[in-house]
Amino acid sequence: MIDRLLGRAELKERIAELEEEKRHLERRAEAEEERRSDAVADRQRAEERVNELEHRIESLEERLSRAEGEEASVEFRRVSDARGPRLSDILDRFRAVESDDPEGLLTAFVPSDDAVPTSVSEWFGDRTRLVRRAAPAVVLADDSGAVSAAIAPPIEPEPFDRWADAFRLEAAWFRPTGRFAFAVVRSDTFALGTYEGRERVAFEGFTSDVKEAHSKGGFSQGRFERRREGQIDDHLKKANRELAAVADADDVDRVIAVGERSALGEVRERADVTDVSDATGKPKAALEDAFRDFWTARVHAI
Repeated sequence: MIDRLLGRAELKERIAELEEEKRHLERRAEAEEERRSDAVADRQRAEERVNELEHRIESLEERLSRAEGEEASVEFRRVSDARGPRLSDILDRFRAVESDDPEGLLTAFVPSDDAVPTSVSEWFGDRTRLVRRAAPAVVLADDSGAVSAAIAPPIEPEPFDRWADAFRLEAAWFRPTGRFAFAVVRSDTFALGTYEGRERVAFEGFTSDVKEAHSKGGFSQGRFERRREGQIDDHLKKANRELAAVADADDVDRVIAVGERSALGEVRERADVTDVSDATGKPKAALEDAFRDFWTARVHAI
């Protein structure tokens, strides 16, 4: 009563409000201080991480520089292509190498640069990068270091690696053997030969009228492209029938098809082996060029 009469009640209420506001401001100040402290800590951690990453980058750059220097210093001693009698001579030389040690000679087929057997990487060490560059290849080495080579075979065997007293070099990987069919498949050209070894004993071939690529644009181009695709489809269906006939005849050991990558995709099921080839021209000429190129092996001296 007296407080109200003297106006002290309002003052007390105002003091209470101000004290509450003060406490609120103090809590906000404390929270802000904590946020600033956290921000400083976060910044310090970020700076430490940046410094750590900079050190790692410098370390990796040094390793890369060393690796590039080593890469530049490791090269093939010789790279050459061989076919026919020349390739046969090279293979015979390797086959003539023998070892008294039953595990003195290493042979391995490396199908790709990321599939190097441990036996190969352990033996070749820094030169393993050359093996990767040569892959797919049959790799040869002996425990004296006298032989060190990789040969890219026309017919790829299943991956293997072994130490033995002789190199494993099967003729069927490198040379035309037995009776087989060999075909060139392009979007407008088809050629098929039946071979006994290197001798062609039968031939079939044809070309199809396929429109050249159209570049006018618009509706006309779309109609033109559909017509062209239809012509290519008809051509490849005919090629497929020819390959199916020879594959189903059971008088050939295998079917090899080479040609345009897009065309090969349509006949892949009919072939045991496929490979890209840029052989062009009339069917018989394209077949001869593709056959010669396919049975060429690249020889790397490591």
